[in-house]
Amino acid sequence: MIRLSYKHTVASCLIGSACQALICNFPPLLFLTFSKQYGIPLGQMTLIVTVNFFIQLLTDLVASFVADKVGYRFCLVLSHIMCFLGLTSLTILPELIDGIGGFVISAAIWGVGGGLLEVVASPAIEACPMKNKSAMMSFLHSCYCWGVVIVVVISSVFFSTAGTENWKIMTLAWSALPFLNAIYLLFVPMYTLPKVEEGKRGAGKSTFAVGIFWVFLLMMICAGASEQAVHQWSSTLAEATLKVDKTLGDLIGVCGFAIMMGIARVLYGKFSGKISPKLALMSGAALTVVSFTMIALAPVPVVGLLGCVLCGFSVGIFWPATLSVASANMPYTTTATFAFLALAGDVGCTSGPTVVGFVTDAFGGNFTYGIMAALIFPVGLFIATALVKLKKNKRL
Repeated sequence: MIRLSYKHTVASCLIGSACQALICNFPPLLFLTFSKQYGIPLGQMTLIVTVNFFIQLLTDLVASFVADKVGYRFCLVLSHIMCFLGLTSLTILPELIDGIGGFVISAAIWGVGGGLLEVVASPAIEACPMKNKSAMMSFLHSCYCWGVVIVVVISSVFFSTAGTENWKIMTLAWSALPFLNAIYLLFVPMYTLPKVEEGKRGAGKSTFAVGIFWVFLLMMICAGASEQAVHQWSSTLAEATLKVDKTLGDLIGVCGFAIMMGIARVLYGKFSGKISPKLALMSGAALTVVSFTMIALAPVPVVGLLGCVLCGFSVGIFWPATLSVASANMPYTTTATFAFLALAGDVGCTSGPTVVGFVTDAFGGNFTYGIMAALIFPVGLFIATALVKLKKNKRL
């Protein structure tokens, strides 16, 4: 009989990160297919992304208070079951409910799974009895990116050979991943972090009394929005606007974005102690402005695709670097501090794609205006980071 160790616990959490990549990135590959098959405007398809991240946000909030009480294992298993149910319902509900309703309900279901994963996977790994926790946490975040690549490559190969009209088969096949990992999680050993002392439970409230914390919340919103504004729409951008073959667009645009984001996170994890996170954030924000402009004003498709790839690298460090800056510049940090920062990041993940979708729809499906409108996010991140840099030794 195989004896399971903490290495299996880590492996199950890494697979969980890939499951989160699956639910966030597989549906957008089919936005144009859904729009044509069910007669739903592309602007309304944005609701799938909006509901997904909004439900994740609410789940983050609830789970931050109950995860310790019900246990990490319960939360992780439930998260995978919800991902499984959300994907399978995607093949059923749109046939039973007219319009966008079936898609929205499915997104809400897998959004619960994604939110639970976001809250519990990191502390579950942090609690494991190992020495290289920092490196493993960095690898956990990069696994999301590698999960995106795997999902896009396999899905693209399937769609190019079997056709997008058979998308339900691919969806059901992918649903097996969270289902099987849920079973795996029932047997791996589960460790927990020490509980917060009774006298410190009000720390989360006092966090909001520190003025600069509100700047960090703004930075997280801009970070999440900048990352997802292009990421969630890259497949549709390539197919509908850049007029690139779907398979080629997904492989270069979506995969290129994810690969470069993963590389950026790995490099940041390796050299984070040698470079200023504030300088890295400001440089990344400036580079994101350049990439957005390349995508929006591309004179030829190849420039737009390169813009998508460049954007993946430029936004890759936003999330971890913002957390690093917040940790270094707050007078104290608590679990609640990081929970609220994660919530702000999810607000951004909802806002970015939504702004792009609705502005694009308002201008007759022209993504140029949608992407240019999203410039407010990297510009906002640059300004907020510069403000923190200027106020380094002061309280706002």
